[in-house]
Amino acid sequence: MRMVFRWFGEGNDSVHLSQMKQIPGVEGVVWALHDLPPGEVWPLERIQQVKQYANNYGFHTEVVESVNIHETIKLGSDERDYYIDNYIQTIKHLATIGVKVICYNFMPVFDWIRTDLYGKLPDESSALFYEKDKVEDMDPLALVEKIAANPDYTMPGWEPERLATLKDLFEAYKDVSQTDLMNNLQYFLERVIPVCEEHDVKLALHPDDPPWEIFNLPRIVTTQQKIREILQLHPSKYHGLTLCSGALGVRPDNNIPEMIYEFKERIHFAHIRNVKVFNNGDFIETSHRTKDGTLPMDDIVKAYHDIGYKGYVRPDHGRHIWDEECRPGYGLYDRALGIMYIWGLWDAYNNLQGKEDYIVAHTFKSKE
Repeated sequence: MRMVFRWFGEGNDSVHLSQMKQIPGVEGVVWALHDLPPGEVWPLERIQQVKQYANNYGFHTEVVESVNIHETIKLGSDERDYYIDNYIQTIKHLATIGVKVICYNFMPVFDWIRTDLYGKLPDESSALFYEKDKVEDMDPLALVEKIAANPDYTMPGWEPERLATLKDLFEAYKDVSQTDLMNNLQYFLERVIPVCEEHDVKLALHPDDPPWEIFNLPRIVTTQQKIREILQLHPSKYHGLTLCSGALGVRPDNNIPEMIYEFKERIHFAHIRNVKVFNNGDFIETSHRTKDGTLPMDDIVKAYHDIGYKGYVRPDHGRHIWDEECRPGYGLYDRALGIMYIWGLWDAYNNLQGKEDYIVAHTFKSKE
């Protein structure tokens, strides 16, 4: 397991790399050029600048999150080949600095949806909160205004440039089905995966967040069966997953440990976080600790340990604690606590495995 930490760039993040360096076991930054709109080629010079800055603090830049997919690709529009060519050029540029994994998603319009960036938890901390009834009754434009109103930091996936044409996008998706979206993903993969194989860069598809249709927009990365079908779209291991426990885990029918065991060869990046799911369909993000949420975090980490996972892992969204001023979900303190909880479970399983091996060997010798 290789621990990394999401970072939004110099001057665009409340967390400095000098602080990140003090979190035990973190070896790399998960980064992106967040100011560039989807579809643009990432300039090689800027990519090199990020690598140099991170290297100055002893971090690698092997994981990118995200190189966003232009909406024409998801829609299957006539212009999609132009933007796929741009995506391919960005992959080639990233490969020159040693990038190994690109996280991306195939969600129409919105990367993720919450109704409150500062939902209150019983301990008076706050976290990203989703209220099902509000979403069902809400005008999507009103939701955009609420999320985009965060004065200090833009939110990933909610960049103003992308959302400026929201009405046109909803109209464009009006007749797009899940089958259409799946076919458009396959077209993209058939163009891009050969380039990934040539340059040794894996694509890691992030689940839909939340994993169901919202505002009548199609969503396809939602369940174990759907992921199974998506992985069958292309046989290459360079076509894989960012397995996000929090995104998938808000559906009661999604068993995250089962997914880890089944998709182990195709999990290139893991997001590990906990959520509290309520009976009415609402959910709020919690600490990473198993008992604080709904997900079996101990079993999730054990599943990764059981498969001998050697890929990249990051704690996902954290609570806002200790009066920290930060981008919602992306503060230093709670994500650092999350890392230590994950390491604690991992170390415990390592120690337990050693004891089990010793007991088995000792019992066998005694019988002899």
